[in-house]
Amino acid sequence: MAVAIRVIPCLDVHDGRVVKGVNFVNLRDAGDPVELATAYGVAGADELTFLDISASVEGRATTREVVGRTAETVFIPLTVGGGVRSPKDVDDLLRTGADKVAINTAAIDNPQVISDITTRFGNQVLVLSVDARREPGHKSGYGVTTHGGRTSAGLDAIEWAKQAVDLGAGEILLNSMDADGTTAGFDLAMLEDMRAAVNVPLIASGGAGTAAHFVDAARAGADAVLAASVFHFGTVSVAEVKQALAEADFPVRR
Repeated sequence: MAVAIRVIPCLDVHDGRVVKGVNFVNLRDAGDPVELATAYGVAGADELTFLDISASVEGRATTREVVGRTAETVFIPLTVGGGVRSPKDVDDLLRTGADKVAINTAAIDNPQVISDITTRFGNQVLVLSVDARREPGHKSGYGVTTHGGRTSAGLDAIEWAKQAVDLGAGEILLNSMDADGTTAGFDLAMLEDMRAAVNVPLIASGGAGTAAHFVDAARAGADAVLAASVFHFGTVSVAEVKQALAEADFPVRR
């Protein structure tokens, strides 16, 4: 039996509140993270992703507190990212209630940390978050960015993902910075190119605007589809996405 396509709301947490913008700027408040997480659990979300975009010690502490409260009330897997730099950070988050952790900048700075984490905890706990955009000069045409897409890391996004998988990353969260928050659809070409390059689960992120967009991402090779603003502001519901996927003959968890 084919593995179900997972539908994952993403909570971008800043100073203890969920926010959303376009291309990571012009942020607006989207609500209380625990209340939203609880609602998504009831609505049938398969997983939740928390990304601490504050990137400060206070923000990470806030996120741990939020994760702890959410884990007590929501019984679906939680992935937490933001400020993860070492196996100790992973241990702290797992003990707080996270099921998986997402890593981005720290892995770019020190790729060995991927192996350090997966050797200790297993590759199933580590998601490599890749904030990618079209960038000339790379073999694939896609570059890796940091700082909300504002800074180029000087890495080819496809080659970086392949290296991370070789080091032990168990999943790739591919966020198109060009499409992020635009609601114009996922970057299907980028998804297809990444799908052809890695054999671990691939999460599509950035650009969802309609239920049909999620189906397009699944057709492009995504194993899971992630979105934020369209879920937070009621444009599309988790149930509508699952119905669209099912009608397109993709397996979903009911």
